[in-house]
Amino acid sequence: MSTSTTPVDASGEPIPTSSVLMAASKHIAVRCRPENVAFLNCKKKDPNPEKCLEKGRQVTRCVVSLLKELHQKCPKEMDTYAGCMYYYTNEFDFCRKEQQDFESACPVSE
Repeated sequence: MSTSTTPVDASGEPIPTSSVLMAASKHIAVRCRPENVAFLNCKKKDPNPEKCLEKGRQVTRCVVSLLKELHQKCPKEMDTYAGCMYYYTNEFDFCRKEQQDFESACPVSE
């Protein structure tokens, strides 16, 4: 049994809770930038939500894939940082040490 505190689903995939997403936000901003830009451009061109569903799915796939990768590479640091963010209601200022440990273990990269 895993000692992970990051919520995971039955298949072991990390669940993208707000604290997990906030902890991974720098990674998401870099790694999923093309998908996010394409989605935002689509939304700008056409306010009809149906027109951008596939672009939204691409963003979601990118983020979920990234979370899985981070959870595999540095589970302890990710869990600690996400746990701190959860405890302090996603206030970065209270979790700077955990953030630094996480970013040292899993540097932000493209």
